[in-house]
Amino acid sequence: MTRAKPSVAHPLWDIPTRVFHWLIVCCLPLAWWSAEEHRYDLHQWIGYSVLVLVATRIVWGFTGSRHSRFVDFLVGPGAVLSYLRGGRASSAGHNPLGGWSVVLLLSLLLLQAVSGLFNSDDVLFSGPLYYWADTGFRDAMGVVHDVAFNALLALVCLHIFAVLYHQFRLKENLVQAMLRGSAPGREGRARPVAWWWAALLLGLLALALWWGLEQAPKPSFVF
Repeated sequence: MTRAKPSVAHPLWDIPTRVFHWLIVCCLPLAWWSAEEHRYDLHQWIGYSVLVLVATRIVWGFTGSRHSRFVDFLVGPGAVLSYLRGGRASSAGHNPLGGWSVVLLLSLLLLQAVSGLFNSDDVLFSGPLYYWADTGFRDAMGVVHDVAFNALLALVCLHIFAVLYHQFRLKENLVQAMLRGSAPGREGRARPVAWWWAALLLGLLALALWWGLEQAPKPSFVF
């Protein structure tokens, strides 16, 4: 009699996805603190970091490991309604609501970081694209920067509440899986893509951002 081979356990969340998650957790409070303390030099570098991280995560959502890809956890309105009525999620990772909250979070982070490139404190600090745009556009980006941050705060609070509910009320090991990659009841269904592909992608996007900002117009001083 032939013994059945034991199934191979794969991580639910690969290393790049977990690193992105926890770096964003660190960047958001640092961005708020640096703005409140008028540390715009630090605030600027945090913004660059968020921009590169989000861009990498978006590309990884199309090329990365199975459960990090958008196609794995994004579903249509019918599936969302079915889940709200008590149906089961098809993905081993995010449920239908969680999947769309990821997209909303990435969109707000991208909007926040890009709008910050056009900001200025009107005294000592100007964003790298401040002199590229006219006054009306810069003013609009300033409003977007403030509104996007407030929306981010609301979404982060909702995210924390949802995680606590699933972690303690529904006994799902969400935090453990995001720390270790997998946990009982939170295992992946496919081998993850090698982490160094994400590191290479991160480096290329960082270089692209640096090159793009170097092309931005510089202030002209009249003596």
